[in-house]
Amino acid sequence: MTGKDEKRIRIIAHIVLTILSLMSVLPFVLLISSSLTDEKAAIVSGFRFLPTQFSTEAYQYIMQQSTMIFRAYGITIFTTLVGTAIGLSVTSLLGYGLTKDIPGKGFFNFFVVFTMLFNGGLVPTYLIYTKYLHIADTIWALIVPSLLVNAFQVMLVRNYFSTSIPESLLESAKLDGASEMSIFRLIVLPLSKPILATVGLMMALAYWNNWTNGLYYLNDPSLYSIQNVLNAINSNIAALTSMAGSGLYINKSDIPTLTARMAIAVLGVLPMLIIYPFFQRYFVKGITLGAVKG
Repeated sequence: MTGKDEKRIRIIAHIVLTILSLMSVLPFVLLISSSLTDEKAAIVSGFRFLPTQFSTEAYQYIMQQSTMIFRAYGITIFTTLVGTAIGLSVTSLLGYGLTKDIPGKGFFNFFVVFTMLFNGGLVPTYLIYTKYLHIADTIWALIVPSLLVNAFQVMLVRNYFSTSIPESLLESAKLDGASEMSIFRLIVLPLSKPILATVGLMMALAYWNNWTNGLYYLNDPSLYSIQNVLNAINSNIAALTSMAGSGLYINKSDIPTLTARMAIAVLGVLPMLIIYPFFQRYFVKGITLGAVKG
């Protein structure tokens, strides 16, 4: 292959990747633009990349419940940080253990992979968490159910430890008298930033976007995460629209139905969009190296 051929391939690859990147970004641009469009203009003209008539009415409508929203953001940030920290600790410890020649290693590997195929089901899980662990209507209802180890993430971490950390380095540390935990803490973890950032981002996204835990285990609105609060607001809008359509209480045109739903989506996804670019390089590297072999 000549130099001109390689250059031509790179140009084509850049064009294709640019198109794919735009296809990924444009829906978010349209989402934000739609949330800043006047409700009546959106109904008449539809949603566009530039608002036909700029308006913050949707956000003003949502911010009428600002106290609940800010509290929900605080709860979501807390559960995301705590849940991700604990989940990373459990996942990395299990992944590291699976790289060692220990009795029953094959069984433990099978046990982890088995959970990728089967689970206990919703009803038994609900009974365990509510009847035996008593997490209902507590902050732990947003953390504990998601702490069940994800087998895919464990395999990523295990494969990274196996392929990207030199065994000779670990053996040298053992000869110097380092304990297994010291090796894990002082050598393995510092060398595993890409995969830890990758798995941590996956966990953080899962915690941030999770609303089923609040739906199943919470009856107290003061413990709702941001996703639960936004879902409740969306349900309230639907209920008000239904009543207005029946000619009761309010004028349907006064409810920013379409644009409010767009604003709800923006409030739910924007923090993760801001954070993701800072972890992107680790994410790509971690996925690549962690999936080298099974």
